[in-house]
Amino acid sequence: MKPDHSKAPAIEAFNLTKVYGHGNTEVVAMNDVSLCVKQSEVVALLGPSGAGKSTLLTAVGLINPPTSGRIVIGGVPVLDADRPLVDLRSFRRKHLGFVFQKANLIPFLTAAENVQIAMEINDVTPRDAHRRTMELLDYLGVSDRANNLPDALSGGQQQRVAVARALANHPSLVLADEPTAALDSHRGRQVMELFRKVAHEQGAGVIVVTHDQRALDIFDRIFEMEDGRLRLGLTVAGGQPAPRGIRDTPE
Repeated sequence: MKPDHSKAPAIEAFNLTKVYGHGNTEVVAMNDVSLCVKQSEVVALLGPSGAGKSTLLTAVGLINPPTSGRIVIGGVPVLDADRPLVDLRSFRRKHLGFVFQKANLIPFLTAAENVQIAMEINDVTPRDAHRRTMELLDYLGVSDRANNLPDALSGGQQQRVAVARALANHPSLVLADEPTAALDSHRGRQVMELFRKVAHEQGAGVIVVTHDQRALDIFDRIFEMEDGRLRLGLTVAGGQPAPRGIRDTPE
């Protein structure tokens, strides 16, 4: 378990708004969203298409910064209003992990090389990168596929390699956008369970955008987005009321 940062939350987002266009063409894609995800916590983000889920994910992932608001990751203030407080590209590369609907592995690199390259671009020595790679592949149950090219892996195995790549640099926060959409229900649940394992054992905060209602019992908290606004989901596994996670968001 690497992330600690004196137990700061994995992500704190305050009053995030994203506006596209001006005047009559103005579209508010994200409206005054605040969110706090702790270290070792895995949360689900639900909502219909166009609700603002991807807008929120790319905002806290520092890919498409918000129009206004403040973001703190691992205790480090990274964005205030639309003004970066750090080099966003460098910070994103070193402190965030991403998993997408498709594994997006480099087809001419082996599974191990796909993970290792994520560290080498951060100036980790090849020896240390290889050691970390094999630890992660073993941890995620695909070390026996380390020397296979992506097209020799099943969809579930490819996503496990993608998760390993996301964890390579000990991220404070892992963001996953529909990571099981291309998998059957069995493999999809296996991947979702990996995110819980990653959060609880590796110390990262994890946010998963999903439409898969069958795996909601895996998450610590469930949020829903609608019309650009964020609210807690109504239920978790077993039909119990969702925990009041918004109370964890600092004023």
